[in-house]
Amino acid sequence: MAEILIVEDEPSINELIRRNLSLTGHHCTQAFDGLSAAKLLENGSFDLVVLDIMLPGADGYQVFERAFGTPTIFLTAKSELTDKLKGLAMGADDYLTKPFQMLELAARVEAVLRRTKKVEAEFMIGDLKCDFDRHQVFLNGTAVECTPKEYELLEVLIRNRNIALSRERLLNMVWGYDFDGGTRTVDVHIQRLRHKLHLENFIRTVYKLGYRLEV
Repeated sequence: MAEILIVEDEPSINELIRRNLSLTGHHCTQAFDGLSAAKLLENGSFDLVVLDIMLPGADGYQVFERAFGTPTIFLTAKSELTDKLKGLAMGADDYLTKPFQMLELAARVEAVLRRTKKVEAEFMIGDLKCDFDRHQVFLNGTAVECTPKEYELLEVLIRNRNIALSRERLLNMVWGYDFDGGTRTVDVHIQRLRHKLHLENFIRTVYKLGYRLEV
């Protein structure tokens, strides 16, 4: 679990980000203007900042200068190349332009946390332990052999736990956009994970959509 500061002046967007990142296990603090965000950064400790640029009080660039090296993803309606270059040149870790998909933001959050070593090293669900550093899975303390794709699919489900993922999304995240096979591949691998890792009560089928790891 990471401590994440969300700085976004639009309440509905701020809350949407908070809910989705909270579902994946992170603890989120909300700020709705630049000045309050700067105070939170001065008085608190965060693993990541999701930071809008166009803010009342102080803009995102000014807030970023007060972030004291905290990993930051700029989130903004500005799409001009100069704005992106400015943010990245200042040292931001990533840049996402509105409108955006929450799954993409969640993936970018996990990528930044992984690079900065702020993600969990392992995850427990029932009698199953997933060791992310070693890419190994243990059931009741005994290592279980998984194919590379089975492990990747499991990690994607864990990283996006409690979020419904479509079969198409899972196919793209695990097998890639250029994979020639159909979504039936996802169904087959899900069934293998359920049986092999005793996850029948945790990997839920989302009707007419896909799957969700429910924890």
